[in-house]
Amino acid sequence: MAWRNVWRNRRRTLVTIAAMSLALLVMILYAGLMAGYFRDMERNILDLEVGDLQVFAQSYRDNPSLYTRIEDPDGLLGSLEAAGVQASGRLLAWGLAAGEDTSSGASFRGVDVERDTQVSKIHREVADGEWLDPADPKGVVLGRRLARTLGVKRGGEVVVLTQGADGAMAYDLFRVRGILKGIGDATDRAGLFMNEAVFRELLLVPEGAHQIIVRRSQEQPLEGVADLVRSVAAELDVKTWRQLLPTLASMLDSGRSAMMVMFVIVYIAIGIVILNAMLMAVFERIREFGVLKAIGVGPFEVLRLIVVESAIQTGIAVAIGATLAVPGLYYLSHTGIDLGGMSMMGIAMDPIWRAEASPETFTQPIVVLLCIVAVAVIYPALKAALIEPVEAMRHQ
Repeated sequence: MAWRNVWRNRRRTLVTIAAMSLALLVMILYAGLMAGYFRDMERNILDLEVGDLQVFAQSYRDNPSLYTRIEDPDGLLGSLEAAGVQASGRLLAWGLAAGEDTSSGASFRGVDVERDTQVSKIHREVADGEWLDPADPKGVVLGRRLARTLGVKRGGEVVVLTQGADGAMAYDLFRVRGILKGIGDATDRAGLFMNEAVFRELLLVPEGAHQIIVRRSQEQPLEGVADLVRSVAAELDVKTWRQLLPTLASMLDSGRSAMMVMFVIVYIAIGIVILNAMLMAVFERIREFGVLKAIGVGPFEVLRLIVVESAIQTGIAVAIGATLAVPGLYYLSHTGIDLGGMSMMGIAMDPIWRAEASPETFTQPIVVLLCIVAVAVIYPALKAALIEPVEAMRHQ
């Protein structure tokens, strides 16, 4: 009976189903794009710049100094790896880099090439040339804007000038081994990467590390790993990426909440369409409901009839919307949208915006749609269920 009632007014039914299908299609694609956006942004933050956690000597972040270092970094790295996380130390200093005609301030970063590949994917982001190689001690890798400022290309020479740990001037000539893609404002503008051994020799830093980057597996919770690292490095300053970049972390959380708000706003509009359609269907059939109740059909059966009619339309809409979303989401997740390169709060984004296709991409919009439909159908269903048979049969 419900199936037959649904198709009494084909035009209204088709408009209602089309509205729900379109809303579901748009929300699935929107959910996929936003999930992909947040995934890629967080991945860029963790994989290229920050890692999951960072460890510093106490007071280093407040007053960065060449002399404020983590003592015995090798022992700490061994303890961290024994605890089930990946870690690598870096050496940091500031100075001047000069090309043939120009110079610029630079952030020198001494890298343990082998270990660093376990905590960072920056070695994959070389646009021109190659990443560092211990066999090429005089080879350095520059941020793209620094290379442009200095006017050097791959194979060119850069003079590095800074102050060593002994207080004397330290300088040397290096060859540009590679130039990075867009990583982030700080790295692009001033990043100069060199082998750890060369850094130690240049600045006379025989031991210690300024920074240790820690990575966890996807199954390990961030705060749980943070507590583990703090227990291993009890006297050091341990910060999660959310503590290091609180504004960006807050923006990601707010963005996810805004996505759910968008779901609700769009679906409320759909709920109004459904409410109007079901009210029209009830008012058109008031005398019919009166006859049904007069011959013994109870209020619950009438209520169930209206609910089943709504469920039929919603089920058809879900099937159509989800089916149409599959090829669209496939295209967006594999081909994506070319944004031409952009950054968010100093973090470079992948120029191709790809959606994320996961079970949640489909289930969340569908669940929200079902909830909105359930709320929208309550009033029309109760209206039909509580109608008085005598008054209904007299209705004109």
